[in-house]
Amino acid sequence: MTDINRLKDVFPFLEDELLNEMLSVGKVKKSIKGEKLIEEGEYIKIFPVVLSGCLKVSRKSDKGNELLLYFLRQGEICTMALTCCIGLQKSNIMIAAEEDSNLLLIPVDKPEKWMTEYRTWKEFMMYSYRKRFEELIDTIDAIAFRQMDERLVRFFREIYKSTGNRFYRGTHQEISIHLNTSREVITRLISRLEAENKIVARRNFIDFTNLVR
Repeated sequence: MTDINRLKDVFPFLEDELLNEMLSVGKVKKSIKGEKLIEEGEYIKIFPVVLSGCLKVSRKSDKGNELLLYFLRQGEICTMALTCCIGLQKSNIMIAAEEDSNLLLIPVDKPEKWMTEYRTWKEFMMYSYRKRFEELIDTIDAIAFRQMDERLVRFFREIYKSTGNRFYRGTHQEISIHLNTSREVITRLISRLEAENKIVARRNFIDFTNLVR
C-alpha cells in the first residue's frame, strides 16, 4: 500500500500534504504473525502505523509473565510508543503482530513534528491518547474486578473486535501468558465454557463464535 489513494482510504481525515509526506518518509513493511516490532527496554527506532491487520501491545513482569494491554487495528497507532519517542525513553511495552499485517514505519522524529505542523494529525493524536487510555482503564478494571472466567471471555471478544476472527489458534499456555495466570486455570475454564456450549475446543484451536453472536 504505497499509493496515495489507498492511504486516503485508511486515513480519510488527514491532509493530502501530510499523506504525501507519510509516504515519502515512511517504509511499508509486511509483518508476519508473531513478529516482534518493538521490544521492551529498547529505544524505539520506528513508529508503526497499522495499514491492515492487527498488532498486540503488551508488557512483561519481572518474572517474565506477559500482560496484554490492547490491540492496534487498521488506521491506529500506539500512543504509549509515541510517548517514548517524544521523551527519548526506552520502550516500556512490546509490540508484535497478532496476525499478518501491513504497516507503515515512520521515523521516530516525525510524529511530534507533525503535531505542530498539521492540525488533523494533532487531533488524531489526541483521539488516540483518549482511546488508548480508555482501553487501559478497561484492562485495569478486568484485572482488579473481574473473575478469570470473565477475563477469558473478554480475551476472545477482544480478538473478534480487533480482527473479526471467531477462531483462536494457539495453546492454552499462550492464553495463560496473555492473562497472567496458569495453564491449568485456562484449561479448566475452557473445559467449562465448552461444557456450556459457548465454545468448541480442539487441539490448538478454539471456535468462540457463540461468544460473539
